[in-house]
Amino acid sequence: MVVSQARSRRKLTGGRYVAANKKKSYSLGNLPTFTKIGEPSHKERRTRGGYPKLVSLSVNKANVFDKKSGKAKLVEIKTVVENPANRNFVRRNILTKGAIVETELGKAKITSRPGQQGFLNAVLL
Repeated sequence: MVVSQARSRRKLTGGRYVAANKKKSYSLGNLPTFTKIGEPSHKERRTRGGYPKLVSLSVNKANVFDKKSGKAKLVEIKTVVENPANRNFVRRNILTKGAIVETELGKAKITSRPGQQGFLNAVLL
C-alpha cells in the first residue's frame, strides 16, 4: 500500500471529493521509522532527486548540550521518561523530537528528529 501525502478522498461529512488528478510520485510519503534505544543501526533512504537520507533505526548515545557550561557531550541513553507525541512510546522506548530521556548526566529533551536525520541531539534539563 502506498503512503500518500495528498488530500484525503473523503470530506469531513463522509462524502467523496471528485478526483482532480491521479497519484503522483511527488505525493509519496513514508511510514514512520520508530527509532528505538539499542545498538546503533542506520538505513539509507532515497529522497526526492535521488539524494540519500540517513535514517536511524536504533541509537544508544546522544549529543547532549549543557546550557550552563555551554558544552556538548556524547552520553549514553538509559530510557525514555516522557513522550508528548504518544504515551505508548514511553513503554516501547521510541525516540522522537520532544521526548524526555534519562541519560548519564540527567534528564534531557531531544531536539533533533532521529527518524529523519540519522543522529540524536538533546538539551539537558
